[in-house]
Amino acid sequence: MEIFGLSLVLLALFVSFGFMVGVLFGFFGMGGSFLITPTLLLLDYPASVAIGSGLAFYFGTSVIAVLKHYDVGQVDYKLGAILFVVLSIGIELGSRLVFGLEALGIAGLVTGVAYVVLLAGIGALFLRRASRLDDGDDEDEDVDDEDIPAIGQKIQSYTVPPMISLTSGGRASLWTISGAGGSVGLVSGLIGVGGGFIRMPAIYYLIGTPLSAAVGTSLFAGLFSGAFGTFTYGMSGSVDLTVVSLLLVGSALGARIGSAATTTVEEDDVIVYFGIMMVLASAGIALSELANWLGTGALDLVSVFLLVGSSFAVASMILYQVVKSTGKSDPSAQPETDRGD
Repeated sequence: MEIFGLSLVLLALFVSFGFMVGVLFGFFGMGGSFLITPTLLLLDYPASVAIGSGLAFYFGTSVIAVLKHYDVGQVDYKLGAILFVVLSIGIELGSRLVFGLEALGIAGLVTGVAYVVLLAGIGALFLRRASRLDDGDDEDEDVDDEDIPAIGQKIQSYTVPPMISLTSGGRASLWTISGAGGSVGLVSGLIGVGGGFIRMPAIYYLIGTPLSAAVGTSLFAGLFSGAFGTFTYGMSGSVDLTVVSLLLVGSALGARIGSAATTTVEEDDVIVYFGIMMVLASAGIALSELANWLGTGALDLVSVFLLVGSSFAVASMILYQVVKSTGKSDPSAQPETDRGD
């Protein structure tokens, strides 16, 4: 039996996977397309469809994020508008490169290898931070969200005109903004990720804005660049609207739960598992590429288990911590309310 051209198993998989990604997105603040695209590749979707659908999913989750953070986030609209332009150019170049690689029959291989390197690198960074927390390194606690990082101040000291005044203070060269935004856009278009986990650090470290402004501006720029990327791939018929819709249905609920979890769960308790999830996802994609090269299906099953299973495990752990924290707080909730009144 099929619904919307998909088997019941795939339909349930996409909704539940979207829910899981939504939980991770709401908790960690990442759009989740870095999980969607490789999963679609493992399910034998063409590379262009996997990438286009990943960008479309990112656009949908970005709308949720911008609406949630609009009132409390700090957004540099001028910087965001400039980034949107250069991000769009980068995405367009990245998408053209994908279609060229697809014509050569190597798009899936290049995308898979890029994911292996990227996810492994992200996982390593998270695990490094987790190890620093375990060692009692509280250095980050002394950093104010309104501070500009040293490397950002150094880059801003090189005044290469034209210079752009930032709403959050300071000035940045248009060349720096273009280089940072264009590079992130190229990566987004090439491997089908929204690029939030690359874009925000680029705004913070390279352009030199306070952390709170970097987060808000990244969301603002990502919303429009995600829309452009969706349009670019959609025009060529490379967005599977059925798959994206099912993912967003699950994600809408998961994102709310994940966002609520940030107030009850210590992120430091989960960050090491997120790093492990990235490393396992990287290993899963690597095994998939090896399976294609060896022509065996056994490794494909292992790769799907590593990619999807590790993600579900982390999301389940967050949900467990939410339930556990709620159970502990309920008995004391009423007395606290009475004292406050």
